[in-house]
Amino acid sequence: MSLLLAFEAAARHESYTRAAVELSLTQSAVSRQVQALEQQLGLTLFRREGRQVQLTDVGRLYQREMSHALGLIRAATLQALAYQSGSGTLRLATLPTFGSKWLLPRLHDFYKSHPGMLVHIHSRIDAIDFETGGIDAAIVVGSADLPGLISHRLHMEELLVIMSPEAALAHQDWPAQHLAQQTLLNVANNATVWGEWFSHHGLPHRLMRLGPSFELTSHLIQAVRAGIGIGLVPRILVSDELANGELISLGQPFASQRSYYLAYPPRNERLPSLIAFRTWLLEQL
Repeated sequence: MSLLLAFEAAARHESYTRAAVELSLTQSAVSRQVQALEQQLGLTLFRREGRQVQLTDVGRLYQREMSHALGLIRAATLQALAYQSGSGTLRLATLPTFGSKWLLPRLHDFYKSHPGMLVHIHSRIDAIDFETGGIDAAIVVGSADLPGLISHRLHMEELLVIMSPEAALAHQDWPAQHLAQQTLLNVANNATVWGEWFSHHGLPHRLMRLGPSFELTSHLIQAVRAGIGIGLVPRILVSDELANGELISLGQPFASQRSYYLAYPPRNERLPSLIAFRTWLLEQL
């Protein structure tokens, strides 16, 4: 097992030095363990070019399968420890704005019911790598279930056009045609959403005046509050701002093509901390 762990870390980093730091070993110890594994298998797993190492084709294939196997062993170990202690830890990836605006304000309710459990929150925008990312489950947004994962639909995304109170006071009437003349802010990972809104209202796309793009929805919301433009954002993420008058919504909610999901690999399905969190989350949404 020590040889396999040394190989997996070295392969993931393609560096004996970084693998040694991760495993609290010396660089020479990692090198010796990898060489011992190569001798046992009769395979060349790395090409050595000066001080650099690169995976061979067979090494890359072995690393991909080995990472999956080690992930299964890790999940089994966590499950056993969790069952023994009656508690557990969940490493959850979530969209940053959903995490800060919706999940975290409600998480205290989960801890009241499950005081022995811990949920470690990791913000993620891009696709989640469950094999090497150290993540047990993720809250994601998309248009369909995720292949190879168990997914639970949490909430259909409903979008609202929002603007600052100052901008709303400047105009008493806001027909769809008028909105089309405003600077339209958008989020980079959902760049087509204004096109969907224009099509929904029968407006030609050539009328769109696209403004700045933002990586995070929270940044877009702040830009709208600052009067930079108008936004089209999930209603679930601006309920507080609408309630206290920091933002004004225009028109009716617009159903997008996306939904929020809780997703995880099948091997984690029986993880006690995930079972508890999944049950709580589905009751909330």
